[in-house]
Amino acid sequence: MLTDLSGPYRDINGPNGIACAKQAVAEFMADNPGIKVEVIAADHQNKPDVGVGILRGWYDNDGVDMVTDLTNSAVALACSAISAEKDRVCIVTVGGSSALSGASCNANTVHWTYDSWNLAHVTGSAVTKQGGGSWFFITPNYAYGKAIQADATKAVEQAGGKVLGTAVYPFPETTDFSALLVQAQSTGAKVVAFGVGGSDFVNLMKQSHEFGLNKTVQLVGMTGFITDIMSMGPTIAQGTVLTENFYWDMNDRARNWTRRVRPRLSQGAVPNSMQAGNYAATLHFLKTVKELGPEKAKGAGRATVAAMKQMPTEDDCFGKGLIRVDGRKIHPSYLFRVKQADAIRDPGAIFDLIATTPAEEAFRPLSEGGCKLVQG
Repeated sequence: MLTDLSGPYRDINGPNGIACAKQAVAEFMADNPGIKVEVIAADHQNKPDVGVGILRGWYDNDGVDMVTDLTNSAVALACSAISAEKDRVCIVTVGGSSALSGASCNANTVHWTYDSWNLAHVTGSAVTKQGGGSWFFITPNYAYGKAIQADATKAVEQAGGKVLGTAVYPFPETTDFSALLVQAQSTGAKVVAFGVGGSDFVNLMKQSHEFGLNKTVQLVGMTGFITDIMSMGPTIAQGTVLTENFYWDMNDRARNWTRRVRPRLSQGAVPNSMQAGNYAATLHFLKTVKELGPEKAKGAGRATVAAMKQMPTEDDCFGKGLIRVDGRKIHPSYLFRVKQADAIRDPGAIFDLIATTPAEEAFRPLSEGGCKLVQG
């Protein structure tokens, strides 16, 4: 597992994301004691060269068969390419660029949980149709930020809205967002959208309240997760709109899984969709290893991914699903609004469901992605 253990995305995945993957391994080994599975993890520091260096060592020297997590799209894209070169399995559960199942797709990579098209389309379309006709975007200057802003702009415009302005900031150097927020306020946009998660999203929300922006516009987390919401607190978060593909309190299966994994998590934490993705993706990979046999699976990453695509997915976090030919795992997406602070009765039970997008509509159509694996 390559993840962020020291930077701005540590809290949205990091150690708790590792814990969720280890939960999948523990459950699998309990049912299949003859198959030994080992989880190792490292910090890519949000630097593609660091991530690639670690992964090459794992593949060349340590017998690693599959890499997952891959917080940060630039790291994910680089590690996806290395995995194809080395014929290993790459399951991106956190890096969000839709290019991973589009122009940069390959036969060794599966893209789980979410992507920039998914979040942008579900959030942009629904919020625009509900009256948010004018938008301003604040995004970081890296691959994922550019991707989600482009995808969201298209979704907003297709829904009849318009983008009044954008602001791009240096990442990870920026901590003071005041100038960007003043710029957003000056446009008169009805919606101000933040194309970033983690500590930057938390800081943007806190500073938005300091400027009173929350009183005049709809604040939208284009890449916001429940872990971010918990971090900023209910008073700051209330009323914020965001899309997640998993919510721990959504149904009995999700709640039961959360009860099982929670002893592994940091105190007071509830899992977000990416951490659930680490569990579900690891479990599906291991089910495929069992089906193929460990030796065959270790010998050919492309064959393993092909088998993963043939086998329907099924887990307590996302229910039933499938992996398309372009490597995109699909499942329903959910648009949530954070409850008002005085309406939250249980810590972590903080979302009201606004809309559900079916799996077949929640992700970019195969014909539009430009993936070379798609025929016709």
